[in-house]
Amino acid sequence: MTTRFAKIFPGKKPVIAMVHFGALPGSPLHDVDADLDGLVEGIRKDLRTLQVAGVDAVMFGNENDRPYEFKVDTASTATMAYAIGQVKREITVPFGVNVLWDPMSSVALAAATGAHFIREILTGTYASDMGPWNPDAGAAMRYRDRLGRHDLAMFDNISAEFAWSLDQRSLPDRARSAVFSSIPDAILVSGIITGEAAALSELEAVKKVLPDTPVLANTGVKHATVADVLRVADGCIVGTALKVDGNTWNPIDPERAKEFMRLARAARGH
Repeated sequence: MTTRFAKIFPGKKPVIAMVHFGALPGSPLHDVDADLDGLVEGIRKDLRTLQVAGVDAVMFGNENDRPYEFKVDTASTATMAYAIGQVKREITVPFGVNVLWDPMSSVALAAATGAHFIREILTGTYASDMGPWNPDAGAAMRYRDRLGRHDLAMFDNISAEFAWSLDQRSLPDRARSAVFSSIPDAILVSGIITGEAAALSELEAVKKVLPDTPVLANTGVKHATVADVLRVADGCIVGTALKVDGNTWNPIDPERAKEFMRLARAARGH
């Protein structure tokens, strides 16, 4: 395991649970009536529920800021920083941040809040719903170091949702190349859209060529599949499966979250 990942998650295959913000100010779905107080209370409630359920880490993300952008408004990052600051003292597990789909803003938010890791699309070239997608891992990692966050782990999602890779190399070859050229702290494998899983065979293929790099399932892990996923992967990121009725846009369901963690612990042997 890489040093940063092992320091955050010593000796375990972590379940990282999503804390989804409501739509932020300036985005089309923002609830003007609820405003900042509503945003804070929404993430506070989900954070508390997830921690009671026993998740290993949480990740704050702006999944509701649809349509997504490659360069988010400064107000979005500032609002997320403010809201996380309001609940920071209540966070009892490692936490990460993800500003969709802007690696520089994710790094800035992590630096402002003390997050342990970020998740982003850092490598590759894609045709996407948002247009041509050309991330710059070098810029994001140099920005991290300029901000004095050499300890910040960078998770690279190599199979971007809402997009198609223009790189015709196989997924395992792209994974090996990303690790060699961009030195991420973990590689993430995703399905084609939020809440949909990558094929287990894809996880197996990537892990086979990256035995010494953490490989995590990034989307679509469910109660029925978490044991199989953790048999192959070094952890998972989960959101939709923990929500009321399994709907991405609903709050966390306490019973679904507890049952997911029971199954994950059984699969891990602890």
